Amino acid sequence: QVQLVESGGGLVQAGGSLRLSCAASGRTISRDAMGWFRQAPGKEREFVAATNWSGHNAVYRDSVKGRFTISRDNAKNTVYLQMNSLKPEDTAVYYCAADPGYYASEYASEYNYWGQGTQVTVSS
Repeated sequence: QVQLVESGGGLVQAGGSLRLSCAASGRTISRDAMGWFRQAPGKEREFVAATNWSGHNAVYRDSVKGRFTISRDNAKNTVYLQMNSLKPEDTAVYYCAADPGYYASEYASEYNYWGQGTQVTVSS
């Protein structure tokens, strides 16, 4: 079993930055693909970014490309999401998730473990 705990969310003005962290415990995630998803009020959960087990490959949803960067430190069993140039439409609860498969995926159904989420609010 893997437990995931997100942190780093908060309130920021448009154009600002936040860095989310996802700390894993229970076992190593060094062989898991890891992803970030988000859910805004009244909307379905959507894919944001994912990285493969090594961190050498990443995929992003189009609306965050060039602004968000996913990274991982397997020695610390932690995954990060650096978010720059934030926009009000980025406001959501952000979740990290672990997929025991090696490859980064944008499909939530492939992730077996989920964190509880951290709120990100971007004011205009």
